[in-house]
Amino acid sequence: MQTRSFDTLLLILLLVFIALTGCAPLEQPENLASLEPEQHDAYPLPRTNVPLTEEVTVAEEVTVPEPEITVAEELKELEALGDWVAGTPEAVPTKEEVTYDFPVTMNKQVEFYLDFFTNRHKNSFSLWLERSGRYVPMIQQHLREAGMPEDLAYLPMIESGYSLTAYSRAKAAGPWQFIRSTGLNYGLTIDAYVDERRDPEKATHAAIAFLSDLYDRFGDWQLAVAGYNAGGGKINGGIRRYKTKNFWELAQKRYLKNETKRYVPKLIAAIIIAKNPEEYGFTNIAYQPPLSYETVKVPRWTSLRAVAVAGNTELEELRNLNRQLRQLITPPDKEGYVVKVPVGKKEIIAANLPRVHTTISTKFQTHVVKKNDTLTKICKQYNLNKTTLLKTNNLRKSKLTPGQRLRIPFQSTQYVLLDKNSPLPSQQAGERQLVLHKVKAGETVSLIARRYNVPLHLIAGWNNLDNIHRIKAGQQLALYVTDSTVAATSVSVQSPATAKAHVQPRYYQVRHGDSLWTISRRFKLTPKQLKEWNNLKNNLIHPGKKLRVSQPETMSSITPMLPAKKRASL
Repeated sequence: MQTRSFDTLLLILLLVFIALTGCAPLEQPENLASLEPEQHDAYPLPRTNVPLTEEVTVAEEVTVPEPEITVAEELKELEALGDWVAGTPEAVPTKEEVTYDFPVTMNKQVEFYLDFFTNRHKNSFSLWLERSGRYVPMIQQHLREAGMPEDLAYLPMIESGYSLTAYSRAKAAGPWQFIRSTGLNYGLTIDAYVDERRDPEKATHAAIAFLSDLYDRFGDWQLAVAGYNAGGGKINGGIRRYKTKNFWELAQKRYLKNETKRYVPKLIAAIIIAKNPEEYGFTNIAYQPPLSYETVKVPRWTSLRAVAVAGNTELEELRNLNRQLRQLITPPDKEGYVVKVPVGKKEIIAANLPRVHTTISTKFQTHVVKKNDTLTKICKQYNLNKTTLLKTNNLRKSKLTPGQRLRIPFQSTQYVLLDKNSPLPSQQAGERQLVLHKVKAGETVSLIARRYNVPLHLIAGWNNLDNIHRIKAGQQLALYVTDSTVAATSVSVQSPATAKAHVQPRYYQVRHGDSLWTISRRFKLTPKQLKEWNNLKNNLIHPGKKLRVSQPETMSSITPMLPAKKRASL
């Protein structure tokens, strides 16, 4: 009886709490920097058990959204302004020819941001104006086609400063600063190879759809923009609680966070200045030319480096046109992928791509040992085993000293365009060797890539793999290398200038009574080395099994080649 009375009391208290505070329906977060970070949104790139390659090491540039840097400063000063007021609508145009299709209001919060942009942060806003020349015409065109206010083209200005590489502390990415869930809900692809939040056109289509849904829900563009920041559920809850569909009336309440309240006046100020730059002191702005490009469909697993060589164009220009490609490689899940290329380069790239010749060598970068660095930590950071790191740096012990400089090996893939009069690689006798590798139980593409010192994406391209995690025992993989001995040789990295000649590895056949310990003592090795070289998951070995007992030797250069039908996949 006492328990039932206690439960009844708890129920009454709960009902009182709901009556006092209101209760919005539970919804999936819809956007942006005011939300908690999503745990499943994985940046940087997921690691694989493959040595670092140049494609991976320079694949992504991630920058802090510039408008986010001043958030604390803005909120503090806005708080000092006092209460929020509705202000005077449509009182801003200073030139007869200037009009606004977004509802513009003038009040002390908007005036704050006009001063904020034109004085203390004039340099930042000047940079955003310059970038706007590249993206605003495209965004306005899509807004016009959708029948929406073209002034919304300035919303990415206060989100990211029109930066494609912007990535916030809330894990929002790209010029429109979509979080992962919202991006996926509006049709953007986000995976290990592609993040379309960083594609300015596809992200614009998604943002237009999102804003259109919010407007249909609230019937007011200021509330729709506030919902873009806080989520539609939050705005809907405020409308129900305070019986208003006026943003400024809602802003007067303590319901919305200040991060959301500032969003609307900040956008209004950005629109006013962007459409009247000279009147606010922004003269001689070097606007970037509007975004323009051609497209070429290339095979999956195509490196942007190969495309750059084929078109005799700068890699950085291709990166900026294809920021959605996280690893500088086209994704594997489709037979072909449309790549954006500079205007005038489409035909030459399509013609030259099959003639791009690939060579692979080992290069080195420098790691300066920090105070808490250990050999294990550094090996994990660069995906190396301890033996390789010790040997590369001529070290006999694992003790490190702060300030010590270590050489870190990584694969360098060079792409060269063959002369039109030169025979194709497949016609050059003795230059390449086809190695058919039969997949053994437990082997992965990553393991095979390590063994042959070949980038994973090349193996995938040669064999038209749409998923590198789906190979099976008995399957044959075609590898194109310059030395047939590679079929039985793993790689220890040395400087290409001092690399040793290829040698066959030594093997030992396990006998009755042998153990990893006794075999390692016999060949002056460690059990751990034997396990690594032979891909053993535990210490169990059986008589008759052959174990590699010699240190894998170095290959200074491997030149993977494609047969004529597949060579374009580079």
